[in-house]
Amino acid sequence: QLISQDQFLSSHCWKVFYFIVLTYIYPKMAATNFARLALASILAFATAGNALLTNPTRTVITRDIKTPDPVPQSGIDEAVELMKTGRMYRYNVANAAESVVSKCEVEIAEYTGHKYCVALNSCGSAIMLMMKCAGLKPGDEVLSNAFTFGAVPSAIEHAGGKAVYVESDYNHVMDMDDLEKKLVAYPNCKFCLISHMRGKLCDMDKLKDACDRHGVTLLEDCAHSLGVEWNGVHTGHVGKVAAISAQSYKMINSGEGGFLITDDAEIAAKCAVYAGAYEGLSVKHTTVPSPEVFGDLPTQIPNYSVRMSGLAAAVIRPQILTLNERRAKYNKRYAFVTEKLVERKGHMLSIPVNTPGMTPVHDSLQINLSHKMTDDQVQKFLDEASTHGLPVELFGHKSNARNFVNWNFAPAEDPLPLTAKMLSRACDVRLPLMWDDEDFSDMVDVLCESLDAAVGDADFE
Repeated sequence: QLISQDQFLSSHCWKVFYFIVLTYIYPKMAATNFARLALASILAFATAGNALLTNPTRTVITRDIKTPDPVPQSGIDEAVELMKTGRMYRYNVANAAESVVSKCEVEIAEYTGHKYCVALNSCGSAIMLMMKCAGLKPGDEVLSNAFTFGAVPSAIEHAGGKAVYVESDYNHVMDMDDLEKKLVAYPNCKFCLISHMRGKLCDMDKLKDACDRHGVTLLEDCAHSLGVEWNGVHTGHVGKVAAISAQSYKMINSGEGGFLITDDAEIAAKCAVYAGAYEGLSVKHTTVPSPEVFGDLPTQIPNYSVRMSGLAAAVIRPQILTLNERRAKYNKRYAFVTEKLVERKGHMLSIPVNTPGMTPVHDSLQINLSHKMTDDQVQKFLDEASTHGLPVELFGHKSNARNFVNWNFAPAEDPLPLTAKMLSRACDVRLPLMWDDEDFSDMVDVLCESLDAAVGDADFE
């Protein structure tokens, strides 16, 4: 009976064939080069075929995982025209209506639904200034996520505060039970800086209730949550003031940049002055309160000169128009990748769950590897993925800036066992917008194949 090559190679037939040929046929064959060469070819065919089955070809990605979103042509054109005039300084205009930075602030405020907006040179500056504008004094304690980027505790230190860290859970958000404990343990703490790390929101209603009960002012780091909503309202409205980012890997890309957004007039006025609206330059803003609110602030608080340039604003403006379109594209791809990962390797990993009430922007992928994997197996997985073109970051790696053990400038004084355990298996992968849809099939394959290579025949069921 004839069988296919695949059937032949996938069965034990080739082994029997190999044994018969070597034992009975080969010794009796005429010792001609042709005959023996032909037989050697047959045996090589069988052996090589079996090798392909036991060592299948691995998927390799050749695209750059750090490909940022490009600047639309209209943004490039506006930046070029601005350079031709030389008026890149936001106040080198006759009035606010002529300022590209003021126009950008208006468009950001309209998108997020805030009354006031001040454009800055970075989100780090925005986070630092929102604490100072909210009344932070040197040495004041600030509650914040134990899982966030190192720029957040850096901003707390920059503002003169002292960071107190709250545990983060396996959904990568602030743990509400530990928050309640920390609010009791630190009765002098008057500020809570919630960081929406990777665009993930905790239960914002519970958070606000806890802060209100303890007389704590809530501040929002929305660096990762532009386009994310809580109960249909853009992030940044539950807290008193918020900061968003225009750094290269965020939803709007000017290389560096940030915005302070708020509905509080006093905070907005202070921020504009801290940023560099000296003398009477606040009149060249559109999204700040009236001059009466500013009063004598320009002579009472320092000018840190952290304004956004016109070039950054020019390249940001057209990107605001496509935020919702890009959100839909990111979320569709994220849904595909996570569905396939859970389908194929759900026994070895889990996906953080979105808090009910949240409308996400999934521009990156986070997975929690099984704790049944050893540290060596986790490292093997990371190495395998990297070797095959897909850099995967482990949040708990000893060099990762998102691992709280690396914040020696603002060290944790309380044990953080939940966060530490979560970080030890929490992985991060970008989902570049400029990749093609088929690239994400390759991403799934590389992740799954790398897991297989890392754990071998280990039982994870």
